[in-house]
Amino acid sequence: MAAVYSGISFKLKSKTTSWEDKLKLAHFAWISHQCVLPNKEQVLLDWARQSLIAFYKKKLELKEDIVERLWMYIDNILHSRRLQNLLKNGKTINLQISLVKIINERVAEFSLSESRRSMCAVLSCCRGILSTGALAAIYTARQELLVALLSQLCWLACRQPAVAQVAQLFEVIHLALGHYLLIQHQQVNPRRAFGEVAGHLLQPCLVLRHLLSGGTWTQGQLRLALSRDIRSQIEAMLRGGAFQPELLSSYNEELLDQQQGDTKIGAMKNLLAPLDTLIARLLDPGYCEPPLRAAVVADSVALLYKLFLDAYVREGNQLLCFQVLPRLFGCLRISQLEGEHASALATADWTSELLVVEQLLTSVASSNIYNIAADRIRHGEVQFHFYRRVAELLINHSQAAVPAWFRCLKALMSLNHLILEPDLDDLLASAWIDAEVTDFRTRRAQEALIHTLFQTYVKLRQAPRLFEEILGVLCRPAAEALRQPVLAAGPSRVLRECLLELPPSQVLDTWSLVLEKFQSLVLPYLQGDADMALKSLSLSSLLHCVMFNMRSLDGGTPVPVIRRMRCTMDRTFQELVKPLLDLVMDAPRPEQEPWLRTVCDSALLLSHTWAQVDAMLSINCSQYRSASGALRDVAAEIADLPSLLPGVETHHWKKIEQFTAQFDSIGKYCLEQLYLQKMKRTLMEPGFQSEEALCSLRRAAACILGSGRESLNRRTTASWDGQVGTVSAVTYPVAHWHLIVSNLAILVSYLCPDDVRSLASVLLRSLLMSKGQESPAEEEPDITLEKISSAVLHSPHFPELQPLHCAFLMCLTEGCASVLCSGARGDPSLLSQQLPWLFEKEHMVVTLWENRFAKTGPEGVERKGEIAQNLLSLVKRDFPIQLEGEQLESILGFLEVISALQLDSLLAPYHVHYFLFLLSTAVSKLGSSCPCPLTLRFLMTCYRLLGSLQRGKSARSVLKVLYVSEIFEITLTSLFKASSRFSIDVDDPSWLEFLHVIGTFLEQLLQMLIQMKLSLVLNFGKIVAFLRKPYTEATSGKQAEAQTPLGQQLLLVSLTKLCQVLGPFVTERKQRHEASEALSELLQEAVLQTGASLQLCWARGAWGQRRPSTVLQAAGVLLEAEGAPRCGPRLAASLGTAERLPSHAAFYRDVYSQLLSGLPALAGDPQSFQAALRFLTLFLLAPELHPEKGAVFISMFHSVRRVLADPAVSGQVLQDLEPHLGALFTQMLEVGTTEDFRTVMRHILQGLDVSNVWKADVQLQNREACQEQPLPLAVVGPILDVLAALLRQGEGAISNPQHVSLAFSILLTVPLDHLKPPEYGSIFLRVHSVLFSILQCHPKVMLKAIPSFLNCFNRLVFSVMHEGRQKDKGSTGDLSVVLECARLVERMYSHIVAQAEEFTVFSPFMVAQYVAEVQKVTLYPAVKDLLQEGIYLLLDLCIEPDIQFLRAALQPGARDVFKELYNDYTKYHKAKHEGERRYAA
Repeated sequence: MAAVYSGISFKLKSKTTSWEDKLKLAHFAWISHQCVLPNKEQVLLDWARQSLIAFYKKKLELKEDIVERLWMYIDNILHSRRLQNLLKNGKTINLQISLVKIINERVAEFSLSESRRSMCAVLSCCRGILSTGALAAIYTARQELLVALLSQLCWLACRQPAVAQVAQLFEVIHLALGHYLLIQHQQVNPRRAFGEVAGHLLQPCLVLRHLLSGGTWTQGQLRLALSRDIRSQIEAMLRGGAFQPELLSSYNEELLDQQQGDTKIGAMKNLLAPLDTLIARLLDPGYCEPPLRAAVVADSVALLYKLFLDAYVREGNQLLCFQVLPRLFGCLRISQLEGEHASALATADWTSELLVVEQLLTSVASSNIYNIAADRIRHGEVQFHFYRRVAELLINHSQAAVPAWFRCLKALMSLNHLILEPDLDDLLASAWIDAEVTDFRTRRAQEALIHTLFQTYVKLRQAPRLFEEILGVLCRPAAEALRQPVLAAGPSRVLRECLLELPPSQVLDTWSLVLEKFQSLVLPYLQGDADMALKSLSLSSLLHCVMFNMRSLDGGTPVPVIRRMRCTMDRTFQELVKPLLDLVMDAPRPEQEPWLRTVCDSALLLSHTWAQVDAMLSINCSQYRSASGALRDVAAEIADLPSLLPGVETHHWKKIEQFTAQFDSIGKYCLEQLYLQKMKRTLMEPGFQSEEALCSLRRAAACILGSGRESLNRRTTASWDGQVGTVSAVTYPVAHWHLIVSNLAILVSYLCPDDVRSLASVLLRSLLMSKGQESPAEEEPDITLEKISSAVLHSPHFPELQPLHCAFLMCLTEGCASVLCSGARGDPSLLSQQLPWLFEKEHMVVTLWENRFAKTGPEGVERKGEIAQNLLSLVKRDFPIQLEGEQLESILGFLEVISALQLDSLLAPYHVHYFLFLLSTAVSKLGSSCPCPLTLRFLMTCYRLLGSLQRGKSARSVLKVLYVSEIFEITLTSLFKASSRFSIDVDDPSWLEFLHVIGTFLEQLLQMLIQMKLSLVLNFGKIVAFLRKPYTEATSGKQAEAQTPLGQQLLLVSLTKLCQVLGPFVTERKQRHEASEALSELLQEAVLQTGASLQLCWARGAWGQRRPSTVLQAAGVLLEAEGAPRCGPRLAASLGTAERLPSHAAFYRDVYSQLLSGLPALAGDPQSFQAALRFLTLFLLAPELHPEKGAVFISMFHSVRRVLADPAVSGQVLQDLEPHLGALFTQMLEVGTTEDFRTVMRHILQGLDVSNVWKADVQLQNREACQEQPLPLAVVGPILDVLAALLRQGEGAISNPQHVSLAFSILLTVPLDHLKPPEYGSIFLRVHSVLFSILQCHPKVMLKAIPSFLNCFNRLVFSVMHEGRQKDKGSTGDLSVVLECARLVERMYSHIVAQAEEFTVFSPFMVAQYVAEVQKVTLYPAVKDLLQEGIYLLLDLCIEPDIQFLRAALQPGARDVFKELYNDYTKYHKAKHEGERRYAA
């Protein structure tokens, strides 16, 4: 057969053989072992190569599909396992340079044309060559071929970004870059490496990097990790080619020597000029389209400067590093702008270029390139002049819409404030006062600039100079109406911080400066000038901020400062406040003068400010004498304002009040502040409780509230930043509401009932408005009506404001009642008789119910029945209110507000009113338009609120109106009727949650009945009789509402709660010999009904395959109640012999067997699982129920074991179930035999020996496998817990030291790397617990196992170092876990030192291990401090020879670390303890 195929080479070269046959023969020859050719692999590869070369050189005509199949044939050979095996065995395969050149040509052709034919195969061939070292030698040996390939691959990716083979293309680029970087590292000729990068690779690689950074390709096209790796490779390639250490001299010659004129003419010819070369290539106009080129240049400038600094920045090279900056900055388009050409750039272009400028300036600052003194003395301020040029460019071309523009100016200010000082006025105007900033991010950048500006001048003690410039800009002629408020929240916050740092003298200088500017430039020209009026308001806002935020004077303030403050206050009032007020009061026909409104705002703002500061100074500084104090005696004569402002008469204030009432403005808000200030001053007077003072307080409170009543009715959604200067017609309602709410404690006591109700209605309305509003993702912390009202609602002080709280409660019920009455189906007058509490007003509630309570009998119980029978008859017949979907939604809005209130502190009348109101709401009939989920949510909310009420202090007052049994019957009758109309599955989670809520409410009612001992037999008898009806109907076969599947569940829940509450009570009474025969019989009847109901549900299969918690809880409660006293003689006689209480033993065994088999399935439902464990515990304690065959103990143990071993049960679930499993095991071990205990221990010890499993799982050693297979971690925790618990039993339980030593081998296999912080903390704590148990409880083992102990402990120490190292990126949010672990390490060191005899020899070695490891990482200071405290304790054990040994034995780097450590130890720790010993007794 070999002879048959020996002529295959001839046939491949034959012209008579068709190309189809040639390809088939070639493919067969490659895969067939029967084809024998000398050097077959090389022959076949050469045939395909020569065919392609002949085609591309036009020597051979082939069809396109044949060409593509030839490429695919070569690709198959290159990727074949046969070829890889041959190369591994040492055989040489020669690819020939001609094939590589053809590949390069094809890649270049693909990048220049739209042709895609054969691209996939060519790229695959490329990848096959580059991914095989033996084949890639053809490229690495001919470096120019690799450079050409890499260049063309990058151009292909840049010019054809939409090709289908994106992932394949970038894989090839990644491989090519990897090979080129290896060659570049081995390159000995720096000029050649630079030439390759600059001449061939710079442009395509920079374009490619820009496209990768801009997200041109989606994650589906290109993996993020691959994109990141390629960008890193490009940066490494540029660093290794353009910024080699060997090129430093060339950069020096180009940038420094040429500039200084030192370069000789002969040397000029050999000058490499690397920077000029790079810039020329970067700015070359031909390599891409102009818009893309501009973006690439901007992106690359910052990169090139960063790489230059990384390579060359060091002490002495600062000037060189700077000289690069102007050259690169000149590449940006903004550097060429002049005058009107600024409009040629769009905002997006400005953004991209300013981001680059920001990066350049940040690099300068972080690298300490700019030294102000060195630049001035040695270099003629060359850097300063450049930064000035940048500053002028930025200020002359203001871009207030771009955040980076503000950040660039901030960076310049941080470098040197003198850079911006010549243009300080223009800077303040364009970046602050005249800037139109609306975007949140831009506003943050603006605030950062203003903060830096103020902080700089404060530190320089030149704040008045800055304020002088601010005032100059404010007083310039400008279109004031177009300016935004000068002191919004951000600038105000900055100015506040600045003023707190200034000494009083500088603040007073600033204050005086504002006064002078106001008097000279604004005040004389206010009459009739709207722009000047707006300037006055801006200056008033500034003066308000200065006066409000300066540091207060006190008794320790120097007297000259106090005198100057008094003079400045007098001057402010006489020369500014009073003239402004006079101007307002003397102006004719004010309503027609818009400028006057602004002047009035300014006057009232300064009046309010002056009064507030005057009051504050009077209180805090005893030496300050208020100018308003002289007129304090006439306070009673002035009806509206006492002497807050000296010399301003009452009728003047009346005129101002009438004027401000017409507009919502700053003036109205400040007038309210003045009234509030009046109230505060009045309350501080000794006679504030006099009739005159009380009248004054009431009038002031009414004025404040009435001032903004109409504005609050507009229901605005505006937000306010909290600054008085930004109050406007839009934000005034928010500011007014904020003022009222902030001072409720003062106002509420002096408001009339109507005003209090008005406040309550506004509060409720704004809360209901907020329910339908969604806040944006990036929301500013501004104030809105909804936020203010929500804060009031959730405040713990709200119930203490009793008038408002009561009014709000009644507003809520009135709102709900209006919705309920809208659903009335009969005569409203009849409804008012049936449900009178829906129509009660606030003034009626207290009187009505207090009168009713007064009629209570001697036992504290009224003759009840009227309300209950009325409600019960309405529920049984047809409730007169029917709610539809929209009405239900409205009521739910009210109920959610009620849910936020503290209902447990209501007064008795309101408590009863609310209980009846909520009960009526809950039993209302629900229409067909109400969806089932909405109905369940509504009912759950109602009954949660009813339960919350009954936990309150006035819960007993309800029982003066209704019996518990009546509430029980009304609730269940309504629920039985409602559930019959529900279309929901019996195991739906929302239904099960509803059952839980109802059960909790019923249990609470029954517990309250027992606690208060109110007619127990009567109430429990009625409840049992009521629950007997559904049971009787079920046994007789009658259909009723309670016999639907959902009704059965409700009935079972109510019976379960009855047995759960009554059973323990009867048992306890019997133990005290106080048992009531009637209660015992009632309990037995309840048990009978519960058992029948439960077995009926079980038999009918109403629960499906799932066993919800209600069924399992019922089974447990029933089993527990069987232990209560048996039925009394009367019930036994009435039931007869045939109807005696049946035994449920068979049923219990059935439940037990099903739980054993289905326990793992219940682990996902905590409530069901807890109920199951409770039943198993009770079953275990009832040996008479145990089956005859099979040990209950062992069966339970294996069932629980299956739960713990189930991979579907997560570690978190097991952690949550741990207390309940522990309770079950406790009972099992108490009743178990010795043999049972041995069985348990045998299985636990078998589970401990898992070290071999961990060692065998090699995949767990990498991070991905740890994340993909979290199961071992779920197993590790419990095993370590059991191990620690066993070891804590001490040597008495584990006498063999060899068994204890096995724990060390287990600990060494526990994974501590690549864990998430919570997992790491959990595992660390458990390993530490095991080590601590050995150290404390096994001293004999420690005598011989100290090295093993230290190996395990050092793993913990090193892992803390690894987790506590400072990372390049990421937050320190997880540091708390590491700090806790570091504290445990420090504590373990202290325990080790306590056993000094055993560990003294090892202490220097432990120190050496710590030092050797700590030099590898940079720890967070907090972590380092804790670890060092532990090492200091070890150094206490070291003697002087140990210290000398460490100094000699440690490596040089570690020696330096130890030297620093020992110095700190001597300076802080040792000195401190020696001092303590010196003063110890």
